[in-house]
Amino acid sequence: MKMIRSALLGAAALVVSSPLLAQDGIDPDAEIFIPHSPPRLLAGDADPIRIDPSMLDPVTAESMPLDDPGITPEFMASLYLRRIAEIDDAGPMLNAVIVTNPDAPDDARAAGESGLPLAGRTVLVKDNIETREFPTTAGSLALTANDTGRDAPLVARLRAAGGVVLGKTNLSEWANIRSSESSSGWSAVEGQARNPHATDRSPCGSSSGSGAAVAANLAWAAIGTETDGSITCPASVNGIVGFKPTVGLVSQELIVPISASQDTAGPMARNVWSAALLLTAIAEPEGGTQRDFTEGLHTSSLEGLRIGVLGKQIGDNGQVRDAFSQALTDMVSAGAVLVDVEFEPPEEMWNDEYTVLLYELREGLDAYLQGSPADIPVRSLADVIAFNIANAETELRWFGQDVFELSLRTTDEAEYLRARANARRLAGEQGIDRLLAEHDLDMLVAPTEGPAWPIDLVLGDHFTPGIGAGSLAAIAGYPHLTVPMGDVEGLPVGISFIAGAGADAQVLLAGAAYERVRSATLREPGLLPWSPSSD
Repeated sequence: MKMIRSALLGAAALVVSSPLLAQDGIDPDAEIFIPHSPPRLLAGDADPIRIDPSMLDPVTAESMPLDDPGITPEFMASLYLRRIAEIDDAGPMLNAVIVTNPDAPDDARAAGESGLPLAGRTVLVKDNIETREFPTTAGSLALTANDTGRDAPLVARLRAAGGVVLGKTNLSEWANIRSSESSSGWSAVEGQARNPHATDRSPCGSSSGSGAAVAANLAWAAIGTETDGSITCPASVNGIVGFKPTVGLVSQELIVPISASQDTAGPMARNVWSAALLLTAIAEPEGGTQRDFTEGLHTSSLEGLRIGVLGKQIGDNGQVRDAFSQALTDMVSAGAVLVDVEFEPPEEMWNDEYTVLLYELREGLDAYLQGSPADIPVRSLADVIAFNIANAETELRWFGQDVFELSLRTTDEAEYLRARANARRLAGEQGIDRLLAEHDLDMLVAPTEGPAWPIDLVLGDHFTPGIGAGSLAAIAGYPHLTVPMGDVEGLPVGISFIAGAGADAQVLLAGAAYERVRSATLREPGLLPWSPSSD
């Protein structure tokens, strides 16, 4: 099902010429191609747009052209809308975006004139987060009428900071908690989202559309949500930056829930600076003060940082290991001190996490549905299960709802409380906290995820086993940043930075420092099915 969209102008890459580039040893008169850049004015133009050097952001020289008289926030919003029409609704049909905001150019113009920090930058919002313009569907046909007219607090903060809601993104239906055999990025509302680096490959999930949209340059940035891996995995396999904050840093209110213990929204962007800027806008104030998570990013360093390398979470894929090894070499060259860390979480951590998710899903979803002011046909998890059975041809064609059904039966509160306390202890106190303390570490690193697997609606997802430590951060509620570190046969892979509760700023600083010294060349999305690398 496609919702009505609006689209205006076009798409392509940017070239800049800047004396500032001389600071990095680059010929200041050379034309420099900026990866993941905003689109050009007309699809048929032969000449690239040229951006004043004042448009370059301080970390990666990615252009954000907001000062040039001819390249305004209104202009950029229009370009992104046409880009969505050209490659999301047509062409490769990424199915990353469910609905767009036809008023985005006007909103961007007003925000750009406001003097606010985001200055009219466009943001796509995952469709389990309420925005006043559109229904919030969580990808389910049961919620197509869930037009609440409300902004989630994080969206209200986004607007107050000068951000513009460009539209809403596709996701794994119900944030991938419905079935144990799902295909990440599929929803009954929008169909299967596709990875722009290989359109026959998975964008992972559940923030599938947000990850694919940012990688395909459909907006300046996007907002995803995560319970366990749903920001970081899509960011990694789509070749972008994704940040899962400490739980509680961003409000959970008016987001279709899975787990009160683990759910959080977070930024997805093309570089750490942009992610930090977006986080600054949407984060809750601390002690009445709004923190600036971009502070220090352009001068941050890895010098002297003690970083634990989680050896058992690297996995057996040789090309992932090679990319990770090169990332470690880059960090050592920048002055980081690497410490080998051997840790294997006990199986009971995941078993207890599952109990927590099942119990909190039923409780949280019932409360959310009962509280919606919209005229929706479901008011409980049991209602959703019945709706899916009644609409099995569209909702249950590719996979079932065994997790929903199990959640409905998970009602033992005492067992839930025991499981929650134990899972948090094993992931936090006896996991991340203990490793940091015992080895005198600032943070931990590991590959985030393996490369994207082929989309398979019949058999479901095919994750590469043994890679990543994101569940530790997810269960503990601690910050987790993924940054692109290279690729496997043209399929992006990321590196994870994980630290203790509240260390969000420190993780972002380390990620930005790594980003500057990274030696790997990042590939542009080809918008084609996968084929072996020609390198």
